[in-house]
Amino acid sequence: MAAGPVTMAVVDNILKEVYEDKLRDQLQSDVLTLRRVEKTSEGVSEDVGGKYVRFPIRTSRNHGMGARREYEALPMARTQGYASAQVNLAYLYGAIQLTGQTFELAERNPQSFASALQAEVNGLKEGLAKDMNRQVYGTQLGELGVAVTGSTTTLVMLNENALYFEQDMSINIWDNDGAAFHTSAGGSTEFIITSVSKGATSTTVTFSPATVNAVAVSDSARRHNSSIDATTGKEIVGLKQIVLDSGTLFNIDPTSVTLWKSEVDSNSGTNRALTEGRMIKMVDRLRINGARPSVIFTSLGVRRSYFNLLSQQREFVNTKTFTGGFEGLAFAGAGGEIPLIEDVDCQANRMYFVSEKELKLYQAGDWSFMNRDGSNWQRIVGQTGGVINYFDA
Repeated sequence: MAAGPVTMAVVDNILKEVYEDKLRDQLQSDVLTLRRVEKTSEGVSEDVGGKYVRFPIRTSRNHGMGARREYEALPMARTQGYASAQVNLAYLYGAIQLTGQTFELAERNPQSFASALQAEVNGLKEGLAKDMNRQVYGTQLGELGVAVTGSTTTLVMLNENALYFEQDMSINIWDNDGAAFHTSAGGSTEFIITSVSKGATSTTVTFSPATVNAVAVSDSARRHNSSIDATTGKEIVGLKQIVLDSGTLFNIDPTSVTLWKSEVDSNSGTNRALTEGRMIKMVDRLRINGARPSVIFTSLGVRRSYFNLLSQQREFVNTKTFTGGFEGLAFAGAGGEIPLIEDVDCQANRMYFVSEKELKLYQAGDWSFMNRDGSNWQRIVGQTGGVINYFDA
């Protein structure tokens, strides 16, 4: 027996390790806009077809009217104008894979911090909801961000444009013309994000493996396999695509149906100071086109600018609780106060003025297991001890 005092090193093999029950979550998981649209709009509809949903819109009045003198010919009978909007379905999935040993053994204390199965299922459901909230603000292309520069292993973008990048995310990198993928030396088009480093003004996203050609200005990162080509994607149609003032939306071209064109107040990409006058003007433009916004969705930065604007003009600025329990600042718009709700997933330097009664989330069903054969789990062909599960919606 060695001489000397009993130290921690001596008793290391007989000490117990104590683990707390709670798993600490370090991820930002707010899904505010998705929840508000579901609660305050027309809601969620599960009345969908096999390929798409159609809904009619009225595009023009019956203008068979006019003033006449006595015995003059009456106005010619005319008709109202209609169009049929078509919403194509998006198919969203999440996958979990566990080995047979993990499936059986990592279920109960003291073998694990938490049930491996429960932790993975709950984590995937939360991740799917968070990604849906991102898609609410995007387009079908699944674009996560656009580079200002880069290398064969990095994407560099302004901080405000790097909201959606997370470590271990699987991405494609598209050329700035959106015509082709970047590839690795081995021919792969899939890249895994290994780190996300935020600096004073820009964020560096490092990925692996290296690309054959270096990332260039305006190259974009998108969810892996979320785009078919430069203009066709697989994700849901989000607000960024809905409020475009050009291009066909839901099978209707605004050049021929002019009321289908969104009202956009932009300045060719140059940021401007926020004013209440500019906000009132947007509400007025929408009223002229027959719409009344019920909510304004915006980013954290724009919310701060609006708060600063109010604090310069008022002694007290308080948040208010609106329908559905949502809190936010109030904007005095047409017909009363309009909630201004900030969302971490909203793009920087933007305000979306939305009439929620015109929004509806169509889905074939809620997230559920793909248990077509009666089992939530499937064996992986060619492997032993492995089980896999998919969520779909």
